[in-house]
Parts: sequence; structure tokens; C-alpha cells
Amino acid sequence: MKITKDTVATLKLKVADSLGRLIENAKEPAAVLIGGYGNTLPAIEAALEGQEPGFEATLNLSPEQAFGQRDESLLRSLAKKDFPPGVKVGGQLEISEGEAGEFRLYHVSKIKGDTVLLDGNHPLAGMSLKISLKVLSVRAASAEEIAHHHAHGEHGHHH
Repeated sequence: MKITKDTVATLKLKVADSLGRLIENAKEPAAVLIGGYGNTLPAIEAALEGQEPGFEATLNLSPEQAFGQRDESLLRSLAKKDFPPGVKVGGQLEISEGEAGEFRLYHVSKIKGDTVLLDGNHPLAGMSLKISLKVLSVRAASAEEIAHHHAHGEHGHHH
């Protein structure tokens, strides 16, 4: 079966920076619902379109093709007293933004005295990435997976 819209591709992924330093080497394969559902980067979906199990590729992605450029306006600082006890660097916090009440995920990037510095950029924003992938299997997505906009079952999301 070929990878097309509304198929689930099970992938082995490895992510490195532009110098080849390993960022992530997933031990478990990832099941990805294909079709513009936001389950993976558009550049990865484009490379997978029409491919079959056994396909392998290494993609060199610019920051714009990956997680975008860093946006310094997404840096915030809050008083440490406004956080629950035990706040740590690497922790996450959702903050409501905008009039529509959308939430953005912020990462605790640094704690300086009584101030917690937050970063709303994706941790890989601003980086060129080298993504190696191998297609292990392809199957038709279930109606439930399409409705939920993500893969279920083995290597996918479990409810």
C-alpha cells in the first residue's frame, strides 16, 4: 500500500542537527496519520507521499521547513512565587493568549533568583535539522483515527 491521505505510516525516525549531532533516535516506531492533520512536519509528509514500506530518506530541513525561526517575543518572565512548588528548568506551562483564549505551551528555560524565564518557542525552533526516516508499514486509517486526527493502536495514540 502506498502512503496517501488518510493512511497511517509507521516510521523509524532519527533527528540530528545540521552538524549531524543526534537530537533524537526514537527507540519505538511512530505511527503517523497522513493527510495534513498536523501529526508531523509538512516536509516529512511531502517526502512520504506515494511511498511504500521500505522507503528510506534523509531530509535536510531549514528552520522554516522544521519548527520555524525563533521568535524572541515569545520569551516571558514570571515571579517564582506564581509557580507551584518544585518548578524546574525543562518544566512546561500553558498560558492563555489572545482574545479567543488560545493556549501556548511555554518551557521553563531558566530560573534566576525569584524569576522564572519562560520560552514559548519550540525547543528546536531556529535549527536546521537532518531527519532520517524509514517506512516500516502503511495501512488505511480507521474512521475513528480520521475523526480524532491521529493514529491509534500500536505505536500510535492510546485513549
